[in-house]
Amino acid sequence: MSASEVQRGSSTIESPHTPSGAANGGAFGPGRALRHGGKVLPEHARGHNRSLVLQTLFHQGEMSRADLSRETGLTRVTISDLVAELIADGFVAEMGVREASGPGKPAMLVDLDRAGHRIVGIDLSGSEEFIGAVLTLDGDIVARRNVPIPAGADDVVAAVVALAADLVADSHAPVLGIGVGTPGVVDDHGVILTAPNFGWAGFDLESALREALGLPVLVANDANAAVLAEYTFGGAGDDVLLVKVGRGVGSGLLASGQPMRGAHFGAGEIGHVTVGTDGGPVCVCGKVGCLEAWLAVPALTARLAEASTSDRKGILRDAGERLGIALAPVVGVLDVSEIVLSGPTELLDGPLAEAIVETLRARTLAEFHDGVRVRMTEQGQDIVLRGAAVMVLSGQLGVS
Repeated sequence: MSASEVQRGSSTIESPHTPSGAANGGAFGPGRALRHGGKVLPEHARGHNRSLVLQTLFHQGEMSRADLSRETGLTRVTISDLVAELIADGFVAEMGVREASGPGKPAMLVDLDRAGHRIVGIDLSGSEEFIGAVLTLDGDIVARRNVPIPAGADDVVAAVVALAADLVADSHAPVLGIGVGTPGVVDDHGVILTAPNFGWAGFDLESALREALGLPVLVANDANAAVLAEYTFGGAGDDVLLVKVGRGVGSGLLASGQPMRGAHFGAGEIGHVTVGTDGGPVCVCGKVGCLEAWLAVPALTARLAEASTSDRKGILRDAGERLGIALAPVVGVLDVSEIVLSGPTELLDGPLAEAIVETLRARTLAEFHDGVRVRMTEQGQDIVLRGAAVMVLSGQLGVS
């Protein structure tokens, strides 16, 4: 590897994640951009360039070693060395020769070995059941299992371990790792600082699963996992806010391609922000008028059920306005270009989304923020599962 290969470029990544990266927090590790865009310091160069090759193949598909050299800016000698190493490790495979289009020997094509490994994703954010799946490296679900949520905190852990073990047994390929999206505030080591619904406080779910299953494990807040799915599989840009509405309300945020965690790992915890000074419903936290009390699916569904048909649109618009009130300062401060909604389409799409747009327009500087796009995710109810897969891809391969 030449000295120029580690000196050129302007990337500021300082802790690239190679296949041992799960211990460093995956996509939510400290100071880490999701996608590698250039070369870095000499002491980090090999791990970074390895991830750069995998990232290029992940998004662009099969190509020759010469193509990889041109795309990454690495020399052909370095690419040949890295590809040989990745083939030996089982992450890259030769796909056959390219169809001849001129004189000379046709090039051998290589690609990420997309069938060579599986990922186990688990979503703990449901109101009645846990959902788990076996996914390909492309985020496609090939097996799925659902289990009821048990009552006790200890039983919850046992149920999650059993669900993960069943999925690993059903993977039919080496498992790259296990990703878990959970309600609550989660630090960058997979410790759940607080998750009242499960009775967890300071619980190291990541270590518990790793010790029980003997595989790399990454745990993150469910909304933070969801925004990763939108970024990798949903075409979202580098500045995006995803709002996940279910039993509670939370959000995940990327700014300049960097996941935002916050000083206390509570970035995105918007559910208990009070919206308005006109009172409102009493929240489960004891405050009056929290966003979650207006917008969470159980609360919103109950109000709609009690309302006449003519009043339903007004209730949805009111909930959308409340969400817009909560989001306007975020849009103003961070200048996000896109807001993605994840939750029941019948509730969020239509009048509610329209009210969000109108409220944002009224409460932010139109010259800069009038073009903020508000849309529903196309990931559906699998968004946390697919985000959990991205966590593993990022933590183990440096790919997102």
